[in-house]
Formats: sequence, structure tokens, C-alpha cells
Amino acid sequence: MSSASQAFAEKAEYIASDAVIAAVAARAAASVPGVVRLEPGVLGLLGHLARTGRQWWTSQDIAPSAGVRIRRSGGWLKVQVDLSVSDGCHVGEVGRAVQQEVVRMVAEQTGMAVDAVSVAILDIQPGEL
Repeated sequence: MSSASQAFAEKAEYIASDAVIAAVAARAAASVPGVVRLEPGVLGLLGHLARTGRQWWTSQDIAPSAGVRIRRSGGWLKVQVDLSVSDGCHVGEVGRAVQQEVVRMVAEQTGMAVDAVSVAILDIQPGEL
């Protein structure tokens, strides 16, 4: 690699789109024991429908990200995850595990640092242990 190419590569900034970050965060959250499924709230559902429609219209693969919203504000990256958990699990422990896994997987797969992860438990599913 020439010195000019190497200098460019060192200065280049790679930014994943919100759809990519949301898909990574959704997979991370769904992998946590105790999480039954991601649950888009009303705003999340509207955003997911708009994103899915745009991806369908442009013939892109639809990223599974329902229940996850991404917000960027003043250089901050914030992730909101809405989900259902299984009955009998400790809701606080599942929420913390989801936060940690989302931060870890987004950093690992996109190289981006997540500044905040908010987890909303919208439902507890009986008999889902």
C-alpha cells in the first residue's frame, strides 16, 4: 500500500447506517436468555414499517429490527429496545444483560460505540421459560 493510500485509510471514517445498527442490536437483544421476542411499540412499529417499505421499494433485503430504535444526537448514539421476557426471569437482570450485549455486539460488528441503551419490558410471557 502506498503511503498516500495508507494515510487515507487511517483518516477514513466508516459509519454504519441506522438500519444496520438496529439489525445488529435486534440480534444481540434476542440472543439474551429470558428474551422471548422484540416488541415494537407504536412509534417503533411506524418506524419499522417505513424502513421496511423503503427497503422493499429499493429491493434491499429487509433487516430484522422491529422493536429497536436508533437515535443520534450531538454525536451520541442511543439505542432503544422494546421486548417481552419470559415469566420467572428477573426482569432487571435481563434488561442489564440486553444493554451489555447490545453495546458489545454493535461495537464488535460495526466499530461504533453506543452511548446509551434503554430497555423497555413491554410484556411478560407466562410459561415461556
